[in-house]
Amino acid sequence: MELSFTPTALERIRNFLAGQPDKAGLRFGVRRRGCSGWGYVVDFADSIGDADTVLDIDGVRVVVDAHSLPLVRGTRIDFVRSGLNSQFTFDNPNATDGCGCGESFTTDADRAA
Repeated sequence: MELSFTPTALERIRNFLAGQPDKAGLRFGVRRRGCSGWGYVVDFADSIGDADTVLDIDGVRVVVDAHSLPLVRGTRIDFVRSGLNSQFTFDNPNATDGCGCGESFTTDADRAA
C-alpha cells in the first residue's frame, strides 16, 4: 500500500478539497528541512506532472512526486485534535529517526549518503 489515511484525516481532506474544486487533488511529499533532513509537505495540487504518481484513496486524489514516493511509501496519515490545536500526523515506516520537535525525519538512505 502506497499511503493510507484514517477516517478523520480523509474527512478533513475532503472538506479542504470541497472548497477548492479547481485543484487536481491533494499533493503529499517531502522536502529538505528541519534538523533531521526531511519534512512533510501537504498542499493542494495545482496540476499533475509527468513524473507524479496519482493515487485514489477512498475517492480522494493524492498526488506524490517521484522523488518523495520512496520516502513516504507506506505512511499512515491521521488528523488529530488536542484542545484548540489540530494537525496532521504521519506514521512513516521509512523514518528511522526524527528531531525532538517532530518537524523532520531521517531514513536509512540518508545515513548511507
